[in-house]
Amino acid sequence: MTVESVELLVIGAGAAGLATAIFTARAAPGRSIVCIDGARHIGAKILVSGGSRCNVTNRLVTERDFWGGSQRFVRNVLRAFPDARAIEFFSALGVELHEEEDGKLFPDSNTSRTVLSALLGETRRLGISLVTGERVIALTKDDNQFVATTASGRTFRARTAVICTGGRSLPKTGSDGLGYELARRLGHRCVSTVPALAPLVFDGWQDLAGIAHPAAMTLRVDGAPVTTLEGSLLWTHFGASGPLPLNMSRHWHRANESGTSGEISVDVCPGETFATLDEWLRTQEQTRPRAQVVTIVSSRIPNAVAERWVASAGVPRELTMAHLTREGRHALVRRLQETVLPVRGSRGFAYAEVTAGGVPLDEVDSATMESRICGNLFFTGEILDVDGRLGGFNFQWAWSSAWVAARAIARLLAAS
Repeated sequence: MTVESVELLVIGAGAAGLATAIFTARAAPGRSIVCIDGARHIGAKILVSGGSRCNVTNRLVTERDFWGGSQRFVRNVLRAFPDARAIEFFSALGVELHEEEDGKLFPDSNTSRTVLSALLGETRRLGISLVTGERVIALTKDDNQFVATTASGRTFRARTAVICTGGRSLPKTGSDGLGYELARRLGHRCVSTVPALAPLVFDGWQDLAGIAHPAAMTLRVDGAPVTTLEGSLLWTHFGASGPLPLNMSRHWHRANESGTSGEISVDVCPGETFATLDEWLRTQEQTRPRAQVVTIVSSRIPNAVAERWVASAGVPRELTMAHLTREGRHALVRRLQETVLPVRGSRGFAYAEVTAGGVPLDEVDSATMESRICGNLFFTGEILDVDGRLGGFNFQWAWSSAWVAARAIARLLAAS
């Protein structure tokens, strides 16, 4: 059996893997680097991201945009390679970015193929060996070196290894969670994984499908509020999608995975209080007494949503503001601010854009991304217990963690 010896083996050729290989090759030119992936055609997750336009990063990225492990850890990594550095990196590769709503940065070409092609082009230019269609099924450490075996029987021996195989989201792209098992066999634990950035599923609201509007969602666990988020909500035939439900999904899964009772309510007038909404309705009653209540509410939220909310508050469809009682007004305000959704889950990993959970951050050094359990082993990207909200934050985590790891690996190779 032939054993292929390299100085650095990068397992996983997604965003984090390609970036790790590129940054290392730049910092340590001339070193033998192999980036290996089980897919024959790599970069599938890059290609489908951002509606196939690839939301490369965000204009402003901080640790507050992420959930999972230590925010201090995340802050240290982001500061080492912030969003501005990512913009410069892609610009140097010929990928100019433009800003859209909420600070999202997309390639000017508006196609994710541009991003993948730039990364692959730089990989070739730097002489990185890209091995595709070879799934690593075992990774061991022998005589202070790593030995990786693929499903086809190929064996690689490396002084240093990086696991950046992603999580379990979008399994059709090759993310099946194998990296967690590789990490476990080398002594690591794994925070339980759940879908994140996944559409929410519930029944009985199909009549609103296709309607989008601003809203807020609150997650309550055993009756106590634990998380409140704001953003755009899109009603669908299966429940709800859009930035707000996607961001809330990981919190709902975390609340319900241990058998506790997690409940999501929606506020269709975000930013308002009971007092301000009540005062607004009282003012409308004085200035537009002949207007129907549903017409007034429709001035704040889409008509179909207004009709449903007014009806659910027990207010008759034809009732005018002049005939809205104090009790009816208060019931309407309460309904606008808090309506429980019968969420029974999400569309799962098959539709999740990222995975919550993974290798615990306390088992990794934030200054180097090196394992504290197994020397010369590094982690970058989604395999770690870090997940960002929608808007380019998870890609920024891939670039930042890859850069930190690459600098440390270059120093390690230079010292040996």
